[in-house]
Amino acid sequence: MKKLFILIFSISLVSCSSSDDAQPTPSPFPTPTDDFIRAADMSFLPLIESEGITYKNNGAVQDALTTLKNAGCNTIRIRLWKNPTVNQSTFNEVKTLVTRAKNAGFKVWLSVHYSDTWADPANQTTPAEWQSLSFNDLKTAAENYTSTILTEINPDIIQIGNEINSGLLWPQGHLINNESQSLQLINAISAKIRTQKPNTKIMLHYAGIGSGATWFFNKMSTVNYDYIGLSYYPIWHGKNLSDVNATITSLGQTHNKKVIIAETAYPFTLNWNDWTNNIVGQNDQLITTYPATTDGQKNFVLAIKNLVKQNSHGLGFCYWGSEWVAFRGTQSTNGSSWENQALWDFNNNSLPVMDAFSPN
Repeated sequence: MKKLFILIFSISLVSCSSSDDAQPTPSPFPTPTDDFIRAADMSFLPLIESEGITYKNNGAVQDALTTLKNAGCNTIRIRLWKNPTVNQSTFNEVKTLVTRAKNAGFKVWLSVHYSDTWADPANQTTPAEWQSLSFNDLKTAAENYTSTILTEINPDIIQIGNEINSGLLWPQGHLINNESQSLQLINAISAKIRTQKPNTKIMLHYAGIGSGATWFFNKMSTVNYDYIGLSYYPIWHGKNLSDVNATITSLGQTHNKKVIIAETAYPFTLNWNDWTNNIVGQNDQLITTYPATTDGQKNFVLAIKNLVKQNSHGLGFCYWGSEWVAFRGTQSTNGSSWENQALWDFNNNSLPVMDAFSPN
C-alpha cells in the first residue's frame, strides 16, 4: 500500500508540473462516510461531574466523552427542559454541554421536552410560564422558543418533544383529546425548523413498538419530519427483538422514513450501588438470551445495533442513561435508579458494552 501511494503521488507531481492548467488529480482513496448513528444520551453528565464524580477507562480517569468517542460513538443526545425547578437540563447547561460535545467531534441530537420537567407518555406538562396562554399564543411561544434553540444551540438532530405518544403541551396539545391542536403545534414547530435551519434533521419520538407506533405515525402523516424515533426497553415494550425489527420495517416502508431506536438500555447486573430503587432488578424483567452480566449487556446492545443496521430502514440507536452512575454515594436514596444499566460499572470504570459503539 505504501509503494502504491508513493507511485500515485509521483505521478500526480509529474502531471501537475506538465501544465499550468492541469487539474488536481482526484484522490484514489475517497473519505468514508459514517452515517449510521451510534449515540449515547449523556444528559446527566454536568450534574454528576458537578458533584465530584470522575469516570474511568481501564482503571484510569478519563473524560466520559473521550471514552465514548474512542469507542466509536458518533452522536451525543441531550435533553432540554424549559424552566426547570431543579438545576439540571437548563438552557445554559445544555448549551455548554452541546459546545463541549461538538468540540469533541460529536454530532448533537437534542431532545426538547417542551416542559419544565420530564416529558414521557404519562407526562407532558406545559411549562409554567405558558400555562395561561391561549392556544394561538401557546403555538407562537413554542415557535419562538424553538427559534431560540436553533439560533443558540443549533443541534444536528432535534426532537419535537420526548416520547409524545399522546401529544405534547397538555392539555391543549393532547393528541387524543385535542388532535387538531396537537397536530397544529407539531406542524408549527416543524415549519419553524424547516424555515430557519433546513439542514437540521427533525425527529418524532414514540415510546414503544407494534400497533401503538403504527397508530401514532399514521396520525403524524401531515407533519414534515425526517426520522422516526422509537424507545425500546424489554421491561416495557416486550422481549421479542423480531417485533422490533418488524416495526422498523413496517414504519419505514409505510412512511418512507429512516427509523432510529432513540432509547434503549440493559443491565450488566441486578445488584445496586446506592439505596435508590432501581427500575430493573429482577430476572423476569430480562430477555432470557441476555443475562444481567457485562457480556449480557454488551450482547443485547450489539443485537439492537445489528438489527437496526441490517434493516434497510434503520439508521441507528441511542443508549439512554449511559452516564447515570450512583453519583451520590452508596447510602443515597436520591441517586440513580439506573446505575446497573449505565455504561460504567460500580467503580465508574467503562464496561465491555462500549464495544457496541464500534463502526464495524
